[in-house]
Parts: sequence; C-alpha cells; structure tokens
Amino acid sequence: MSRLVVVSNRVTVPKKAGDAPAGGLAVALQAALEERGGIWMGWSGNSSGDREPEKMDIREHGNITYALTDLTDTDVEEYYHGFANRVLWPICHYRLDLAEYGRKEMAGYFRVNRFFAHKLAPLLKEDDIIWVHDYHLIPLAAELRQMGFKNKIGFFLHIPWPPADVLFAMPVHEQIMRGLSQYDLVGFHTDFDLDNFGGGLVREGIGERLEGGKKFSTYGRTFKGGAYPISIETEAFSKYAVKASRNVMVKKARQSIEGRALIIGVDRLDYSKGITQRIDAFEQFIRLNPAYQNQVTYLQVTPKSRSEVPEYEQMQRTVAEQAGRVNGALGQVDWTPIRYVNRSIARPLLAGLYRLAKIGLVTPLRDGMNLVAKEYVAAQDPEDPGVLVLSRFAGAARELSGALLVNPYDIEGTAHAIARGLTMSLDERKQRWEKMMDHLLEYDINRWCDDFLRDLTAE
Repeated sequence: MSRLVVVSNRVTVPKKAGDAPAGGLAVALQAALEERGGIWMGWSGNSSGDREPEKMDIREHGNITYALTDLTDTDVEEYYHGFANRVLWPICHYRLDLAEYGRKEMAGYFRVNRFFAHKLAPLLKEDDIIWVHDYHLIPLAAELRQMGFKNKIGFFLHIPWPPADVLFAMPVHEQIMRGLSQYDLVGFHTDFDLDNFGGGLVREGIGERLEGGKKFSTYGRTFKGGAYPISIETEAFSKYAVKASRNVMVKKARQSIEGRALIIGVDRLDYSKGITQRIDAFEQFIRLNPAYQNQVTYLQVTPKSRSEVPEYEQMQRTVAEQAGRVNGALGQVDWTPIRYVNRSIARPLLAGLYRLAKIGLVTPLRDGMNLVAKEYVAAQDPEDPGVLVLSRFAGAARELSGALLVNPYDIEGTAHAIARGLTMSLDERKQRWEKMMDHLLEYDINRWCDDFLRDLTAE
C-alpha cells in the first residue's frame, strides 16, 4: 500500500501517544493516519518573525510523522488572516458582504502555497498518495505539478462550496477553479456542494460534467469529483460519553442544573454558526412557553476563534452582551437561563455533557458538515436519548434524518422546535435516535477515509 501524505494548514501534534485532538479536522486526520501510517505536514501555528524558516520540525508519534513549518509574520497576515479567512471563508459561507479582497493578500496566499510545496517536495516518494485539506491550500497541487510531481493528489474541502453567483463575485475565482483542476479527485461534504461546483464550471463555460457528474473536464484536465460526508469515530465517542458520565465535572454539572432540562450548543466563535440567532430563539422559546422558566438551562460553549480578525473580536463582544441581556431579562435569583462558556472544553468532558443534554442545538447559518451534530447523537443514552435540533443549512442535515430540522433565520420556528424536542415521547426519541446512530456507525470516520482514498487511487 502506498504511503499517505496529508497536508493541512494547521497540524496539531499530540503531547504524548494516545492523546485525543480537540475535534473536527484534527480528529479525522489523526484517525486516518494512525490506521495507515504516513506524514502530516503543515503550519506549526508559530511565526518566525520576518525571516523565512529554513528547517522543518520533524516529530514521530506512532505511525505518524509530523512535519511542521513556521510562517513569517507577513505570511500569517496575508495568507491566513487575509485571503483565506477574509475572502475565501466568507465567500464559501455565502457572506459576500464580509469579503475583503486585496491583491497583496491574494499574492500572499499563492506565495505561501508555493512555499508549502517546496517544503513538502523533499519528503515525497514517487508512489506517495497526497491528500490536501481545505480552502487554505487550494493551489498546492498546481505548485506540485509545476515542480514535476505526478503523484495521485486529492483535495477535500471542509467548508461549503457556494453557487456560481456567489463564487464568481470573487475577483480571482478563475485562479481558484484552475487550481482545483490540478487534483485527481476533489471531494466535498454533500451532493449540494458538488452540484454547486459542477454547475459553476458549466455556467461559466469553462468546463463540463462527465459520467453522470462524477468527472469534470476543464482547463485541459479531466479529474474526478465526489461527495464524502466527513464523520466521527462513532463507536469510540459513544464509549467516551458512557465513561464521561462518571466524570467528576460532569457530575458537578448535573448537580448544578438541579434537575432542569439541559440544552447544549457547542460552536467555535464564528459568524457562520448562527449563535446570536440561537440565543434569540432560546429567549423566544421561554417567552412563548413561560412554564419552562426555571425548568431549563441553556449551556453555550463557544471557544474564541481568530480573535486577530476584527469581525471575530466584535462578534465575541456581541454574543457575550446578548447572553447577558437575556439573563438579565429572564433570570431569577435562583436561575441563570444561559450559561456562556467562552473557552475550550476537553472532548471527553464534552461527550459527557452531550449525554446529559435533552436538546442538542446545532443551528449554523451555513456549515460544511458540523461534527458537533454527529457527536451529540453518538453520545446519547440509547434508553433515554436526547433530541437533535439541526439547521437545514448544515451538511449534516443531508444525513441525520432523525433530527428536527429548522431554518436558523426563523427564530420562532427554532423556538417551536426546542419546545417540541422537550415534549417528545420516549418512543419517538428512540426511533429518531436509532435511525441516526445506525447511519453513523456505518458511515464513521474510517468509512469516510476509505471511500475517499479508494476513489482517489482507482484508475
């Protein structure tokens, strides 16, 4: 079997063997690499000031070789904070109003991808399978091809892919599309994202879909495309939750809510997550259902994110102020309606909190997949499962048909879904949960990885 080489923007190296990453992309990639062995290359998260780093930091952990490089201050500002997170991220999340395009940042984005390619090149073998991840590194395959590499190279996008009207508002959309054409397989979370990509090629007149939409032809290349919904290590996470239910902190949380029904939301602080709309929906739920005053507790866990970007700093203040306003308006001497935690919580502890919660509130305005939804389902007690309230604009909504689907912009509709979830019969809760859990056990992280690599390596 050919060696697997994974490239992503950030690389989280475990402090010791067996450590579990915080979640998301890190969980998925560590699981894939531990099974197959290989290299994980990317940015260390550190800055080298104004001097370009010469050496890579190579570390061995089990079957994984971690290859990390620093970036200069200019690289971080232009490539990461600039083009990646102030152009690509908002556009892919349908937020043209927040995209701030600048030629300097665009040049930095392509320059850092070229830098990554030159750092990766000495580590590669002729038969390596290269798997590039996410919007930060779209041009990487083109850089490697220019250097003469003919390896199989796959790309997976962990965020949504927008329709043509949104994408083509970006001044450098042609360079981005041309970069994707250099991969052998381009993977998306859902069939909707795949259709947006193929539809854009056809509509712009720069390509066509072949073989029922599973292949594309553009810029003189033919390559494959597919939908590969990322998942979690379902069985292991379920065991986390059972074990965590005995955790001291989980026991304290259970005692502190004093028999109230727990509603939980867990999101990175980002405007795409719909946190302010969710708080509005919770407030509306209480106002429409006054009998639930002092009977529910809403825990919102929201670690800080990209605080160097002004939009995120402003959002942090907005969410904290909104939670404070609702608590001031609805709270009582012995009841704080919203508990707002603005820091990370260890994943095993989160599993216990998910299991404790009667409602999992996952209502992004737009999301590629959202693994929190899948973790919440996997963490439930089969004999008394909670209810997942899920945005129809999350990729997970294409799979988790047992959830209560909501439009996060419809505040009253989301409030009604919360009420329905809290009053749902045990039989219906079990039926809905079993349907979702059966799916997640079959389509777990290993299935995701196997399906993508099978299609990448197939002739």
